[in-house]
Amino acid sequence: MTLRKTATLVALLMLGATPLYAQFGGTPEQRAARAAALAKQTELEASLPKLSSTEEVLPLRIPGETLGETEGVSMNKAGHLFVYSRTGWGGTAKGGTAAKLFEFDQNYKFVKEWLPNSYGASFAHSVRVDANQHVWVVDEGSNTIAEVAPNGDLIKVLGRKTEAIDYLEEFLERGERDTVEHPVGGTGSFNRPTDIAWSPNGDSFIADGYNNSRVVKIAKDGTWVKAVGTFGSGPNQFNTVHSIATDADGNVYVADRGNSRIQVYDYDLNFKESITGMGAPWSVQATAKYIYSGDGTGKIYQYDRKTRKELGWFQSGLGYGQTGCLIHELHAVSDNVLIRGSCTRWDVTKITIK
Repeated sequence: MTLRKTATLVALLMLGATPLYAQFGGTPEQRAARAAALAKQTELEASLPKLSSTEEVLPLRIPGETLGETEGVSMNKAGHLFVYSRTGWGGTAKGGTAAKLFEFDQNYKFVKEWLPNSYGASFAHSVRVDANQHVWVVDEGSNTIAEVAPNGDLIKVLGRKTEAIDYLEEFLERGERDTVEHPVGGTGSFNRPTDIAWSPNGDSFIADGYNNSRVVKIAKDGTWVKAVGTFGSGPNQFNTVHSIATDADGNVYVADRGNSRIQVYDYDLNFKESITGMGAPWSVQATAKYIYSGDGTGKIYQYDRKTRKELGWFQSGLGYGQTGCLIHELHAVSDNVLIRGSCTRWDVTKITIK
C-alpha cells in the first residue's frame, strides 16, 4: 500500500467511513492512532493468504432456557460441549446473576446445567476442561474460578466474590468511587479474570484480566506461585489480558488484547517473545501445528506454532450487522477445527479450516 493510499484510508476512518472504527471513542490522538493501526493491519492482511473455511451453527437447544451470549466454550475428551453463557436473570448486586453453565453431548443434545444457583455465577467469561476432565469456570463478575470434577463435585474455588452489601453501601448508598484506574492485584484475589490454561503437571495459568493486568501461576494444590504484569505497553505489561493458552513445549501464550499482541512466556512466567499481526487477540489457542488468534471482528489468524510465521487468516461470523465481539472464546478441537463462542451471535459455531 502506498503512502498516499494509507493516508486516504486513515482519513476515511477518521470520518467514520467504516463501522469497525465508528464504535470507538477517545481523544483525537487516540482515534488517529487506532486508525493508523487499522490501516497497517489492513495492509498486512492484503499480503497474507486468505484461508478457506466453513462454518456450522450447532443446533443447541435447552428446555425452558435461552442460550444467550456464548462467552465460554470448551470440549472434553468425549466430545461433550460446555457453554458458559450470559443468560438468566436476577440480582441487583455487582454483576447480577447472568451466568449459566450448560453441557451438551457429542450429538449436541442437552445434558444438564452445571453448578445451578452457584454463588459464583455472576458474569460469565470462560470455561475450560483440563487434562483430567475437570471443568474450570472463570467468572469475570464474581472474581472467582471454580474447579469442578467430572461427576459435578466442586473441588476448589480460587478468588472470592465481592460481598454484595459492601458494594451496595460503598458505591450506591455513599456514592464512592474507586480512584485506582489500573490496580495492581494482590495474592489470593482476582479483579475481573478472563481465562485459564495449564502446564502438563497441572499448574494453572490465569489471565487476570480487565482491571488487574497480569498473569498468575497457581500450583496444582492451589498454592499461589507467581504473578507477572502491570498495566501498560512495555515489557511485562498488559492492556486487557483477555485469553491464555499453553503448549507441550513449555510456552504460555497471553492474549494482550489492548496492545494487539500475544506475549509468550515459559512455564515459570519468564518472558520469551511477542507475536504480532493478529489485530486485537480476543482469544488464543495452540494446537500441535498452529497458533490461532481470534479478533472480535470475526477474523481468525493462523500461525505456525514452531516458527511463529503467520500463515494466513479468514473472516468468520459475517452477516450480523455488528463488528465487535463476533469472537469471544475459541476452543481448538484439532489443528483444523475450532469451536467459536460469541457475544454478538448468541450461538456456538464449528469452524473447519480447509
